[in-house]
Amino acid sequence: MANKTDKLIYAAVGRRKSSVARVFLTPGNGNIIVNGRKIDEYFPHKVLILDATQPFAVTNTEGKYDVKANIVGGGYSGQTGALRLGIARALVKANDANKPLLRQKGLLTVDARVVERKKYGLRKARKDKQFSKR
Repeated sequence: MANKTDKLIYAAVGRRKSSVARVFLTPGNGNIIVNGRKIDEYFPHKVLILDATQPFAVTNTEGKYDVKANIVGGGYSGQTGALRLGIARALVKANDANKPLLRQKGLLTVDARVVERKKYGLRKARKDKQFSKR
């Protein structure tokens, strides 16, 4: 898809827990902007950044694409997972040869686990009040 400046943009959506990441990939030099800030300013830990950029390492495309992402909802862990899935999906749109590599590492698989809801009469989803025999 071409925009006003005729630069290729590959768009994809990633979801994890309650986070949604809209990712826009353009050919560039490796700048990653998340919600208007650089990735190392946005995520507080280096591990989160390594996790989010894992698709680039797997496909040997570090420094070849610029990423602009809008992420809403959830915490750092969910947002990192959503960003990783969005980047992986955008890389597949950019080049179909990336799909087997990303699929093999499990980066295209949606992790659908979400927090279980709290039930009526319980303290948490499954935690009950302490039982007293007498």
